[in-house]
Amino acid sequence: MSSETEMRTVSPSESPPTAVPEISLVIPVLNEEGNLPKLYQEITDVLEAYGKAYEIVFVDDGSTDASFALLSSLHHRDPRVRVVRFRKNFGQTAAMAAGFAEARAPAIVTLDADLQNEPRDIPLLLERLDKGFDIVCGWRRDRKDPFFSRKLPSTLANWLISVTTGVHLHDYGCTLKAFRSEVVKNLQLYGEMHRFIPAVASGIGVSIDEVVVGHRPRTLGQSKYGISRTFRVILDLMTVKFLLSYSSRPLQVFGSAGFLMGVVGFSFGAYLTWVKFALGQPIAGRPLLLLASLLMLGGLQLVSLGLIGELLVRLNQESRARPAYVIREALRGD
Repeated sequence: MSSETEMRTVSPSESPPTAVPEISLVIPVLNEEGNLPKLYQEITDVLEAYGKAYEIVFVDDGSTDASFALLSSLHHRDPRVRVVRFRKNFGQTAAMAAGFAEARAPAIVTLDADLQNEPRDIPLLLERLDKGFDIVCGWRRDRKDPFFSRKLPSTLANWLISVTTGVHLHDYGCTLKAFRSEVVKNLQLYGEMHRFIPAVASGIGVSIDEVVVGHRPRTLGQSKYGISRTFRVILDLMTVKFLLSYSSRPLQVFGSAGFLMGVVGFSFGAYLTWVKFALGQPIAGRPLLLLASLLMLGGLQLVSLGLIGELLVRLNQESRARPAYVIREALRGD
C-alpha cells in the first residue's frame, strides 16, 4: 500500500516500549485510512520537538476500510503506537472510554483522526495543563465547517449546554482537549457523553480552561456527524443535568414533584368533600373530582419512583460498572 511506504520508520531505541510516557494521545478512528499516515507524521513531528515521552493510543471503532491494517503497521514500526480494536462500531464515547482506560500517562490529550484538529496545538493545551488546570478545552473559533449543517447547530448546542450545566464553554464539540488522567479515568461514559466530559467532571470539582486552536476543512473521508445527532445530544444533556443535580438524591426531584402533586390533589379532594357533605351538592360528575384523583395517584407514583431511584443509586454504588464496548484485540508495545 503506497500510503504505508510514506510513513517514516521509528527506531525502537528512540522510545523503548517499557518507558512510561508523560503524554498519552487518545484518537478514535472510524474509516480514516486516507488521513492516518499524515496524522501520524504530524503528531510525531510535533511531540518529538516537544521533548516529552509520549504514546499514541488509536481506538479502531469498527472500521470497515484499511484503517486497522495501517494502524497495525504503525504499531510494528513505532512501539509508542498502541492500538485497541473494537469488534464493531460502539461510537465515539465508547472509543474515548477505551482510550482513557488504555492510556498510561498522567496527561491525556484527545483529538480526531480526520486531520481537522491540528496536532501543532497539542503543546498549547499541555502548557495550560502544567499551569494547574485539570481540563483544557480547544475552541475552534475559526471553524472550517458548513454553516447550516454544522456550525449553527453547534453554536446553539454550546449555548444550551452552557446554560443547562453552568459550565460555560465556547466549543463543547471540539475533540481536541487535554485532561489529567485521574479526572477522566474516574468517569463513566456512555451514549454521547464524550462531549459533556467538562460538565460531568465539574460535579467532582475540577478547574477548566479553554484555548483557541486551529481548525482545518476535511479533505478526505466522510464526516460521521449530522444534524440528526443534535437530538441525541439534547437527550444526553437531560441526562447530564440530572446526574449533576440529582444523581445521588433522586428522591428530592421525584419526591418533591410527587409531594406537590399530592398536596394539590388532596386540597381539591378536601374542597369536594366539603361541597358534598356541608353543602349537600353532588360531586360525581365534576371534572375536579377526576383531577384530584389523578393528582393524588400521580403524586404517590412519583414518590414511589423516587424511593426506587434511591435504591438503584445505592445498588449502583456497590456494583461494578459494565464497559460500554467489547475489545476484539489490542496491540501494545509491552
